[in-house]
Amino acid sequence: MAGNSDTVRQTPPGILLIRKIRGKDWSLTTYRYIILLITFIAYACYHASRKPSSIVKSVLCPDPVKGPKKKPWPIGEFFVRQEFVGLDRNVSTAKGWDPFNGTHGTSKLGEIDLAFLACYSVGMFVAGHLGDTLDLRLFLTTGMVGSGIFVGLFGMGYFLDIHAFGFYLIMQMVAGLFQATGWPSVVAVIGNWFGKRKRGLIMGVWNAHTSVGNISGSLLAASVLDYGWGWSFILPGASIVMGGIIVYLFLAAYPEDVGFPYANDPIPSSERLPNDEESHMQKGKTAAVENNSGIRYGSGSRTSVGLFQACLIPGVIPFAFCLFFAKLVAYTFLYWLPFYLSQTEIGGEYLSVKTAGNLSTLFDVGGIFGGIIAGYISDKLKARATTAATFMYAAIPSMLLYRTYGSVSQTVNIVLMMVAGLFVNGPYALITTAVSADLGTHSSVRGDSRALATVTAIIDGTGSVGAALGPLLTGFLSTQGWDAVFIMLMVGALIAGLLLSRLVVAEITEKIRRPVTTSNGWQNNEGLIQKFSAILQLLLRSHFLGTEVDHQNCANAMAFLLCEIVISLWMM
Repeated sequence: MAGNSDTVRQTPPGILLIRKIRGKDWSLTTYRYIILLITFIAYACYHASRKPSSIVKSVLCPDPVKGPKKKPWPIGEFFVRQEFVGLDRNVSTAKGWDPFNGTHGTSKLGEIDLAFLACYSVGMFVAGHLGDTLDLRLFLTTGMVGSGIFVGLFGMGYFLDIHAFGFYLIMQMVAGLFQATGWPSVVAVIGNWFGKRKRGLIMGVWNAHTSVGNISGSLLAASVLDYGWGWSFILPGASIVMGGIIVYLFLAAYPEDVGFPYANDPIPSSERLPNDEESHMQKGKTAAVENNSGIRYGSGSRTSVGLFQACLIPGVIPFAFCLFFAKLVAYTFLYWLPFYLSQTEIGGEYLSVKTAGNLSTLFDVGGIFGGIIAGYISDKLKARATTAATFMYAAIPSMLLYRTYGSVSQTVNIVLMMVAGLFVNGPYALITTAVSADLGTHSSVRGDSRALATVTAIIDGTGSVGAALGPLLTGFLSTQGWDAVFIMLMVGALIAGLLLSRLVVAEITEKIRRPVTTSNGWQNNEGLIQKFSAILQLLLRSHFLGTEVDHQNCANAMAFLLCEIVISLWMM
């Protein structure tokens, strides 16, 4: 249960060295930028190390019957048509890699994903509580180095010619446990350094690390496929180990570690200017003296919060179950989109494995914008639940359009893929960052209690159960056809939105009770909603009634409408 934190901590050695070289310390603002950068790099490395399994799926379990490979599009050698040609390991690439190349190959790949994500989910609950009681810097470093080792060992199965399913299963399970250290830790660090002001926008931009990690992991894994699929694991594994070294050297997990007060310490209003978040975090003479000491002690007044106590915080349970379905959708795309692209005819032709891996990164490009836009809107409206639910509902038609018209041409596929990525990753990013940080410093646990990592673990741990279920079900459903997979995803998005209904009603009720200051924004939004409805009705009639529709014009109209929505929200 709750207990005091008496952990002895040291100032990161890299910071001590920089102080020695410069002869003076950094300002608070500089430290905050450094914290954002290091945690961004750290979690980008975590996600990069998760991507190889999705990239090599089509190599491990190839489709024996394919049409001609698609020509490079759109920028020369980046999207290449060359199919994977691995080193000769007495296994033809046309036959895949035993034990994943049989009739139940896709099911076994789904089981591998399940093993990883199930251990990740279970480990999340333990890691969250440990993160609130241990030194986050050392905890995060251990997780990153451990993750890199076991991701690399999975790839070593190629060079050691290992074909035992149990080996790959165990490697993924242990890697999943180490990966669980990442998210509760980085969110807790950000929460330690930043108050609630503009938290949605800050974390929306910062959460781009998820998509940047996915993109870089995909590109790293695809870039070395020609030398053997094992390198696709070893290279990202080495990158996360390097990231762990950076964390160990330079991450100050707590403001106190470098002489600043805790960002969320409650201060009497009589001693603090309105909206002045910076003033109470400036160094005093005592802090300056304390800076010269390399050792810190955990604050005795800040106690770790037990799992049951954290579950009682208002909003934790609804957001946790919402994230269950949101991550089910997001992680299905994360693990299966490259495979789907390589197995689906686009514009009458098929993509190579390498091309499919590179092309799938554009889903995450859309996700970057989705996280930023969702964070900005939630800050402007001060309505996290309403924003998340709206994005989840919008994800349903975007996925329907992608499945129905994504095969028309590569241009249409990319536009619809990015739109789907925007709406799928937007609420996922919002809930796992700003919402978790808000609830972790909720007034019911007295803002200075150390609940950040625990709350984050409960929300993201519950979400990770859904993340494990989605790829597993996809492994089975894909054998019946991809329509079944997309129906599952759309139902998941619908349930995710509905689970926030009570919180949405509460937020809207609170808005209604407040005096209305302007109506122009709402009038403009009504016009945008009517346009969206008109396009959606046209496409639904085409899909279910067979009405003739110009697919290219519809895709262009959706793209322009999306731009209008973004501009309208920005001007609100």
